[in-house]
Amino acid sequence: MKNDRFIAAAFLICIASMICAIAEGAPGQCGGHADRSAMLVSTSWLAEHLHDTNLVVVAIGDKKDYDQAHIPGSFFAPETDFYGKGPTGLKVELLPMDQLASVLGKLGVTNESHIVLYQMKNWFYSTMRVYLTLDAIGLGMHTSLLDGGLGKWTKEGRAVSSEAPNARPGVVTPCPVNDVITDLAYVSTHVKRPGFAIVDARNIVFYSGERQAAPELRLGHIPGAGSLPFNSLVDENGKWKSSQELQGLFQAAGVKTGDQVVSYCHVGLQASAVYFAARYLGFDARMYDGSWEEWSAHKELPVESSPGVAPAKQ
Repeated sequence: MKNDRFIAAAFLICIASMICAIAEGAPGQCGGHADRSAMLVSTSWLAEHLHDTNLVVVAIGDKKDYDQAHIPGSFFAPETDFYGKGPTGLKVELLPMDQLASVLGKLGVTNESHIVLYQMKNWFYSTMRVYLTLDAIGLGMHTSLLDGGLGKWTKEGRAVSSEAPNARPGVVTPCPVNDVITDLAYVSTHVKRPGFAIVDARNIVFYSGERQAAPELRLGHIPGAGSLPFNSLVDENGKWKSSQELQGLFQAAGVKTGDQVVSYCHVGLQASAVYFAARYLGFDARMYDGSWEEWSAHKELPVESSPGVAPAKQ
C-alpha cells in the first residue's frame, strides 16, 4: 500500500513538473510565442548570461562592421540567409523551413537554445525580420532581442571582440506556426472588418500617397489601414519605447483592444517591427509578407490616399 502511494505521489510530481516546464516555456518546447518578459533582454542581462551554455547570440548587420567589433562570442548571420525571393517572385518571402533550419544549425542553434539577436548600426528592421522568421519556424519562445543593440552595448563601455567564434553545429527541428505570416487573400477579405486592424509601417509620405518607393507601384495605402511608421517604435538610441508609449502609438493608428493586428510595409521588412511591437503588447498579430509590392501590383484591388496626414505624436 505504501509503495502504491509512493508511486502515485511520484507520478503527480512528474506531471506537475511537466506542467510547470510548459508554462515557463522550457528549453526544447517548440511553437507558440514568447511573452513580454522574454521578448526583450537588456545589455546588463546579456552581460550576466553571456557564457550560458545554451545561449546563442547572433549579430545582424554588415560583415565589415562585425569583423571590426562585435559582442564577444556572438556569431554573424547575413540577413539574406533568413529571407529572399520566393516562388511567387516577391522580393522578400519566408524561406523553406528546412533551409532555415540548416542556416540556424550552422550557427550552433538547437531546439534547446536561447537565441539573442542584436542589430549592428542601422540594421533595425532587418533584425526584426529575423526575429519574425524565428517566430514562424517555431522558436519564438526561445528568441529575444537585445534592447538597444550593439550601439547601447558599446556606449556602456562593454567589451567587444574582433574574433569570430567557431560554432558547434546544431540540429533544429522546425515546428512551423501558422499565425505569423499572412497573405493577400486573407488581407483582401478582411479590409475594414471590425476587430481587424491593418497597420502600415512605412514612412508617412508613402502612406499618405505623397510619393512612392518605385515608379511601378501605385500611390497610397490599403483601404482602412492606419499609419504607424516602424522607426517611431524606438527612441533616437534604438531602444524600444515603453509599453505605454507603444500602446499610444497603436491607438493613434486606429488599433482597438482585442483587435487582430496585421502589419505591412514595402516588401515585408519594416512591418516586422510593428509585428514585434504588437506581440509585445499582447495583440494577436500577423504580418502580410507580400505587403505593398504585392497589393499594388493587383490593379483590381482598391487603394486609398491620405494627403496631408501627419504622423501621430507620442
